[in-house]
Amino acid sequence: MAARAAALLAAILLGALGAARRADTAIGVNWGTVSSHRAPPGVVVDLMRANRISKVKLFDADPGVLRALAGSGIQVMVGVTNGELASIAGSQVAADAWVSQNVSRYVGRGGVDIRYIAVGNEPFLTSYQGQFESYIIPAMTNIQQSLVKANLASYVKLVVPCNADAYESASVPSQGVFRAELTQIMTQLAAFLSSSGAPFVVNIYPFLSLYQNSDFPQDYAFFEGSTHPLVDGPNVYYNAFDGNFDTLVSALGKIGYGNLPIAIGEIGWPTEGAPSANLTAARAFNQGLINRITSNKGTPLRPGVPPADVYLFSLLDEEQKSILPGNFERHWGIFSFDGQAKYPLNLGLGNSVLKNAKGVPYLPSRWCVANPARNLDSVSDHMKLACSMADCTTLYYGGSCYGIGQKGNISYAFNSYYQQQKQDPKSCDFGGLGQTKDAVNTSRTKRCFFFIGSMQHTPYVHKRGLRKPRCSVIVLEAAGWVGSSCRRSNRGRRSPSAAVPASSTGTLK
Repeated sequence: MAARAAALLAAILLGALGAARRADTAIGVNWGTVSSHRAPPGVVVDLMRANRISKVKLFDADPGVLRALAGSGIQVMVGVTNGELASIAGSQVAADAWVSQNVSRYVGRGGVDIRYIAVGNEPFLTSYQGQFESYIIPAMTNIQQSLVKANLASYVKLVVPCNADAYESASVPSQGVFRAELTQIMTQLAAFLSSSGAPFVVNIYPFLSLYQNSDFPQDYAFFEGSTHPLVDGPNVYYNAFDGNFDTLVSALGKIGYGNLPIAIGEIGWPTEGAPSANLTAARAFNQGLINRITSNKGTPLRPGVPPADVYLFSLLDEEQKSILPGNFERHWGIFSFDGQAKYPLNLGLGNSVLKNAKGVPYLPSRWCVANPARNLDSVSDHMKLACSMADCTTLYYGGSCYGIGQKGNISYAFNSYYQQQKQDPKSCDFGGLGQTKDAVNTSRTKRCFFFIGSMQHTPYVHKRGLRKPRCSVIVLEAAGWVGSSCRRSNRGRRSPSAAVPASSTGTLK
């Protein structure tokens, strides 16, 4: 398989243009769907259009999502999942079938504007221990041949989103190199990308550098200057993004592709789940990033040359993502699951602030809470069940509902499970310890949102303006009770992973 792939790759390189295509820089978004409260795809597409978002990166090729994107004018990157790599790498027939089913059938006049296919997602990640490495070039070669057969090769480009752990440096960006075991495959990948005019796609997360290293200077993670700049000969780095980016530039230069365009496949900042994950920090980072990119300043090694594209991670929260990396994994969205803007953000695309989703079909304005008439001493197993299925990460240190008291914790857990189960009456029983409660008004002592789920799979009706309950939910710590102020509104506000019990991370208070 490897020999055949090398021969085909050589043929592709000989027949392709040598000069890389320079795409216009744009701010796009990642649209992940690891959620049990997914808004209808049509609502999400309208949300992107309202915010003038012109590029979106998907992690698969979900038919419902692609149908909703048809005719939207939004440029799309679809994804071959890591689990599909082996079959596509080993079979031209499998590659033909994938392209036919996930690309060809959607493109065309009035169809989906598919510009990129992501072949795998961070397949060189250290933790994968090389299990996907041998599939990448053969899979790309087969898919390229499939695109040629479909007369799409000049329009749809192949890329491989890489984690930043694919390269490293002993101390400064100019010493950047690819990991020794990746040098050969990265050279092949860079050659393939250069021949087709596609960018090298990398995911950069300054948040993770700060989260994982207590000695990491906090101001170096942001874009407002640092009291701990990194000096690299004549170049001085005042933020982690520039330093990381130029480390990749150096690594590419050492394999002969120092001028290869680079796109940022994922970058962002979570709003909950860690001490440094909050609304203020997320807004500061994302706005600083956008301002930096749109200023066209570039970096010390690429002055005046910003990334080809930048895809924010993420458009929406995904409450079913694994929390093994941390509770913050479920809170990367610039919007909540239902398209409510979490904080003011100017994407540099024409709107000074984010616009909210319209037409989200909500379940009735009802919660499941702890029954105040019952003794709650035996509630532990029920909470574990609820939090193993639904999301309870906001209750832990670094979450917006941390410190709401025992009854507040119980009610939040019960309600999260109840909403995930689409308000099935049986899902609020918990051995008689739960009860349903409609929204009521009460004085507030602490702000904490008890959400109401969306009606997943409800058909989207364009421009009907379905009305939603907007509820500011307050937890009263002293009484351990929940209340809210609700009104009706036409406007909204505020790899697949298995759900992991929230009880496995952090401490409740």
